[in-house]
Amino acid sequence: MKIGVIGLGQMGVGMAASLLKAGHEVTVYNRSRAKADALAEQGAHVAGSVAEACRGDAVLTMLANDAAVEAVLGGEQGVLAALANTAVHISSSTISVKLAERLTADHQAAGQLFLAAPVFGRPEVAAVGELAVVAAGSEAALAAAKPALDAIGKRTFVISPTPKAASLVKLSGNFLIASVIESLGEAMALVAKDGIDRQQYLEILTSTLFGAPVYKTYGKLIADGKFEPAGFAAPLGYKDVSLVLAAAGDLQVPMPVASLLRDRFLALLAQGGEHLDWSAIGGLAARDSGATER
Repeated sequence: MKIGVIGLGQMGVGMAASLLKAGHEVTVYNRSRAKADALAEQGAHVAGSVAEACRGDAVLTMLANDAAVEAVLGGEQGVLAALANTAVHISSSTISVKLAERLTADHQAAGQLFLAAPVFGRPEVAAVGELAVVAAGSEAALAAAKPALDAIGKRTFVISPTPKAASLVKLSGNFLIASVIESLGEAMALVAKDGIDRQQYLEILTSTLFGAPVYKTYGKLIADGKFEPAGFAAPLGYKDVSLVLAAAGDLQVPMPVASLLRDRFLALLAQGGEHLDWSAIGGLAARDSGATER
């Protein structure tokens, strides 16, 4: 399969590498050429423009936010203008529900296939092709994208023929992860303030009540106070929680915990946490209690 990958952040790099390992012909594009050149050593072709990355059977976008996705879609050299009407755009970025709706309409008007396929998993999971993919789109789009999805993920959950559904599920999942991070941070701050060892406390939690990977992964980051380098930067966490609240407003669903999380991310960013992993909100409770983060 000939596939373009646009966006070579920590997730996009791993996904492109997984596609190459699976034997696909991969063309990569990134605003920073150095990241693309690193993949060229693994066999990828390097595109000089967005349009050059859209000349195959599919293009996969993995970008930071709505604005970044919109920037590569429009114009004479954008995805909409360059992608063949037999090809599929696989959107793995975590974007707003409204943008997913707009992309669906725009691709339909252009006679192109569109599949929303956001993923769950951190960069180290992307690097080994074991992401969980949440896919929504037409049967034709799913069929066209299947070889790529099989390469980047260990399992694909097909949830709806309507692409925006995948965006909503992804956002709701990130809301739940952020909720776990905040509650873990508060609980650890409580026990640590009374002298209980955080590592031992985490072992108790993950060996009994909370054995899920999300508790183990983020619990360790919080217990260690290790929020650098960022696997998922704090501004992205703030963005996702804000998008959750926007979707909740449109659907008239009160989400008071999401409002709290938005304020926690704002507090972290206001204190200079832009470069930290989003799990750093789990260190705020210790700081608020007057204790150290570790």
